[in-house]
Amino acid sequence: MQKSVITVVGKDTVGIIARVCSYLADKNINILDISQTIVQGFFNMMMIVDTSSMDIDFSTLSEDLDRLGTSIGVQIKCQKEEIFNMMHRI
Repeated sequence: MQKSVITVVGKDTVGIIARVCSYLADKNINILDISQTIVQGFFNMMMIVDTSSMDIDFSTLSEDLDRLGTSIGVQIKCQKEEIFNMMHRI
């Protein structure tokens, strides 16, 4: 299994989760875990996804999510799990 971490941050609007999840489903990316909160109108979501069956390469995934985020007014970042873990080790 190849896991990645996706974060979504921005002003809350209708359809953020739906748009991100629809994109992932279209690319055959399975959501393993998801957490989202809204604090004083600001949306924050973190997802753990399995990218082992996706039909695109990782750089395309990152670029597509960045464009999707821009189109819906949020910032979306995607990192491979091993990179995320190395960056956040104590």
